[in-house]
Amino acid sequence: MGKKVTVVGAGFYGSTTAQRLAEYDIFETVVLTDIVEGKPEGLALDLNQSRPIEGFETKIVGATTGPNGEGYEAIEGSDVVVITAGLPRKPGMSRMDLLGVNAKIVRSVAENIAKYAPNAVVIVVSNPLDEMTALAQIATQFPKNRVLGQAGMLDSARFTNNVAEELKVPVSTVTTLTLGSHGDTMVPVPSKSTVNGKPLADLLPADKVEELVTRTRNGGAEVVALLKTGSAYYAPSAAAARMAKAVAEDSGAVMPVCAWVDGEYGISGVYLGVEAEIGAEGVKKVVETALTDTELAGLKEAAEAVRAKQADVAEL
Repeated sequence: MGKKVTVVGAGFYGSTTAQRLAEYDIFETVVLTDIVEGKPEGLALDLNQSRPIEGFETKIVGATTGPNGEGYEAIEGSDVVVITAGLPRKPGMSRMDLLGVNAKIVRSVAENIAKYAPNAVVIVVSNPLDEMTALAQIATQFPKNRVLGQAGMLDSARFTNNVAEELKVPVSTVTTLTLGSHGDTMVPVPSKSTVNGKPLADLLPADKVEELVTRTRNGGAEVVALLKTGSAYYAPSAAAARMAKAVAEDSGAVMPVCAWVDGEYGISGVYLGVEAEIGAEGVKKVVETALTDTELAGLKEAAEAVRAKQADVAEL
């Protein structure tokens, strides 16, 4: 024990992530922060009162933060910080529509993390994901391996669920992979997608696979359109919490994440959705997987799309 994890932003995503992290019962403390006065403290009190029922000892601490960094001392010494702060999408909005407003929020959060938790691994979940991950690294000035983004775990989970429902099989029998960006240039990897070890291509016609891929790519928008207010948080928080757990336990688990790519796949100098080994120092290494020519071309296209936008975020 003795580990401390912070979740910045106590909206649905942040509060659900804090709940999942607390219920793992592997941390001494989970800190939840927000700019809405009293909200994180109220949620922390409520979560702490669930401990006797769920049987975990992790203490949840709520802290209201101010515009000039007031309250951030609560995160001091955190091993992991998950950034969920920022506005969610509304129906009809793309993730990119959030760029300007969320950049200001994420930059301010990142600067406070650098000040109070200088040794933390930072997991970014604010949208647009790939760009906000790059911005958090620029603003913290942390080594690039210690700043990563949550996207591939969620996208792969959506792809897996879509396949399982289509074939009416348990989700545990399905393995899928998505790389690239979290958004329009997502690269689902059918060649690495199997059901009970059989290639997806052997079980479904190509047009059906393409349909599931499209649904995966638009998975977030599908939820947003139904909810009308706010965006997905159960599946995203599960993904972010699993990443934080891998860091805390120094597990070396291989997960699809948004990581700094420097030479892998012949791509350099960009944050991109790839598989990586996750441990105490964040990304231990990017794991290259064999891709078809089409998949590799898609990954390179995603890299260039993200690169163009990441050049802009340095100014935001």
